[in-house]
Amino acid sequence: MRVLEENSEYLGVSKRLLMENAGRQIAEFCKKILGSRKARIVVVAGPGNNGGDGFVAARYLSKFYEVDVFLASDPGKIRTLEARENWSILEKMKLTIRLHHGYDVENLEKLLEKSDLIIDALFGTGLRGDIREPYASIINRINACSKEKIIIAVDIPSGLNPDTGDVYGIAVKADYTITFHALKRGLLDRRKYTGEILVVDIGIPREVEFMAGPGDVIAVVKPRKAYSKKGDFGRILVIGGSRDYSGAPALSALAAIRTGADLVTIAAPSSVADVIKAFSPALIVKKLSKENLHIDDVDILLKLSMKSDAIVIGPGLGMSEETQEAIVEYFSLIKNKPLVVDADALKILSKHLELIREATAILTPHAGEFKILFGMEVPLNLKEKVSLVKKIASENKIVILLKGHEDIVSDGERVKVNYTGNPGMTVGGTGDVLSGIAATFLAWSNDAFHSASAAAFINGLAGDLAVKKLGYHITPLDVIDKIPSAMKKYSI
Repeated sequence: MRVLEENSEYLGVSKRLLMENAGRQIAEFCKKILGSRKARIVVVAGPGNNGGDGFVAARYLSKFYEVDVFLASDPGKIRTLEARENWSILEKMKLTIRLHHGYDVENLEKLLEKSDLIIDALFGTGLRGDIREPYASIINRINACSKEKIIIAVDIPSGLNPDTGDVYGIAVKADYTITFHALKRGLLDRRKYTGEILVVDIGIPREVEFMAGPGDVIAVVKPRKAYSKKGDFGRILVIGGSRDYSGAPALSALAAIRTGADLVTIAAPSSVADVIKAFSPALIVKKLSKENLHIDDVDILLKLSMKSDAIVIGPGLGMSEETQEAIVEYFSLIKNKPLVVDADALKILSKHLELIREATAILTPHAGEFKILFGMEVPLNLKEKVSLVKKIASENKIVILLKGHEDIVSDGERVKVNYTGNPGMTVGGTGDVLSGIAATFLAWSNDAFHSASAAAFINGLAGDLAVKKLGYHITPLDVIDKIPSAMKKYSI
């Protein structure tokens, strides 16, 4: 839901509007339940967006009923701008709404005793970990009213895991759950907590379900805590380079560093290792034994891989016979490591797809490489293209990022289309940049689908920023330089 909300805002449908729609839907349902009779409502709200939905509902309901809002926090700790704005509105409605805030559970108990209907807007889908005090006592007080009062949960009963349905120690037992946009998996077969479930529309455009955007970035970005240390934000290994190609692995590595990886090592053949090292003092280069990747190097690649959080394999490898033999051997031995497979490694894999099936891997072909890999032409029609990528991803149980005018990402079940990027990015090397970005996100999240979607979005956005500054005269280094600007707004 957070991905959808962020992508909605990027499309132009603001989170403020979504919160307004959610609160209004809750209020409309309460009116159906209570009718025109006199009634008293208590909104029990938390400091997040779930609480913000409750604030909006309280505003609408105050036209028809007595309303108390109990904020289980200090107002200064309300976490989002949208929720703060709606709390500020309630503070000005002194004649129609009674506000209470803090952690006075005894005061809440008195409010609940006088109520006819309770709205649970304490925690939403973002809750992680067991409910602690005073929130456990607050939920206990709400549940103690379950036989006498009507309890309505906002989006999900507080304390219930929206993905699994597990209870975080304690959860609200609602008579009704009004959930937004789509039914969450965790609500299924949890009638004891959810009561009757109603799915309501809050204005999220269906398009955002298929659009790569900032929500995907936020889903994979790793928060930087004050006492973070070197290595916490990813150790990336790039396996690439050959006698004829030195730039491609360097571009992937530099892109990974610019995205935020802590340490990037390039394993490169002896013929180009020193050249690659000269690109930047930030790069760690491991010189391999031969002019091209050789089967004798597989043991050292496996050792380096075990120390890495994600691996890019393919940029500039070439197609020599010894390299192909080494790559097949490497893929047959590497296990349980997140991989980004690009360029020549894709071509080599075309005869050995069984080695990559069901791995945590992102394959990044363009249309030509897709045909080599899977023996199929990529259609020009977007819907047909989406259908094909989804089908092939499902059959092979992998994530495919098909590069093109619109990038298409699928894990066989879900599909995202990325619309950032421009014709200036036809310059060679931007695909290597994409691989480095994807590897960093994969190291942070271990989520191949959202990492691929976020990487496509950021790579294209960085390219758009580069073209805005320089016109259609960019190099892949210009795209790399714009990665921090593309990331800045969406980093936590």
